Amino acid sequence: MIIGCPKEIKNNENRVALTPGGTLELVRRGHTVYIQKTAGMGSGYSDEDYIDAGATMLDTIEEVYAKSETIVKVKEPIEVEYPLVREGQLLFTYFHFASSVPLTKAMIASKAICLAYETVEAPNGSLPLLVPMSEVAGRMAIQQGARYLEKPAGGIGILLGGVPGVKPAKVVVLGGGVVGLQAAKMAAGLGAQVILMDISLDRLRYLADILPANVRTVYSSEYNIRKELSTVDLIVGAVLIPGAKAPHLITRQMLSEMRDGSVVVDVAVDQGGCIETCVPTTHENPTYVVDGVVHYCVANMPGAVPYTSTIALTNATFPYLLQLAEKGWERATAENAGLAKGLNVVRGEIVYAPVAEALGEA
Repeated sequence: MIIGCPKEIKNNENRVALTPGGTLELVRRGHTVYIQKTAGMGSGYSDEDYIDAGATMLDTIEEVYAKSETIVKVKEPIEVEYPLVREGQLLFTYFHFASSVPLTKAMIASKAICLAYETVEAPNGSLPLLVPMSEVAGRMAIQQGARYLEKPAGGIGILLGGVPGVKPAKVVVLGGGVVGLQAAKMAAGLGAQVILMDISLDRLRYLADILPANVRTVYSSEYNIRKELSTVDLIVGAVLIPGAKAPHLITRQMLSEMRDGSVVVDVAVDQGGCIETCVPTTHENPTYVVDGVVHYCVANMPGAVPYTSTIALTNATFPYLLQLAEKGWERATAENAGLAKGLNVVRGEIVYAPVAEALGEA
């Protein structure tokens, strides 16, 4: 198979979808690998590293798309890439179609095969290609939240963990999945008072058993969320419905109950966000203020720590990429039901129900 890895061109996206180690393994198995020049620089990999692994370097993104049967990326194609995608070409990347009608329409029009990292399933129903970036994003949410709580950054001016004689910040985490667990662990480790909310009692029981005493688990409901808003310092949105838009757990009206200088970090923003006032931002311009509340809504948070993120992501994606390369996408998805769940758009049709429902195509 001919596999192409273009340089990511989304704002401040420094990750790369294929490492020199993965390149070497593919080349050893007889596959051709094209890498766009400087694609790995942001993650610490030089062009020489890829050349030594057997890749062929190409100057432009246009060449990579034109020469490759399969495109492996980190983030969804952006508008300037839409015309480069060819009929029958396999794209293996994060798509998050439910939150972007223009992207979905462009991929339908291209008649490409779009296999989304975020909906590939493991036999136990977990999302193995979403987990590593969710772990990174959950931990980063607390780092960024702590930063923007500082007065020079527009925050209320509170130290997350407090000091002796001064109470710590209050952190509410909405969602007890991978992102929520990691966020709660980080916030608790820094000494914050943490409230972790979810709608699964079984999950809350598990989280209550494994998390430290400064984390309280609370059943998630509008009433319970509202009770915390007037005293919360940092809210982390960590809600996920695989492949579908996230529900709005905090509305614009509810936001007005929060204090000026409090902070929201919506990790679910690439799925539409679970806080109504959240819209995607970039690492270049990461925040904005609504009703006195600082919003951090960067849609590719792990891109800020590309060394960690690239290795964590490719550890998870490469076994699936290898299946696709060795068998072709049709046979690979026929033999692996979990990989087949990653098929979202195939030859002009939406084939993943939650995406169709989110876009009104069901």
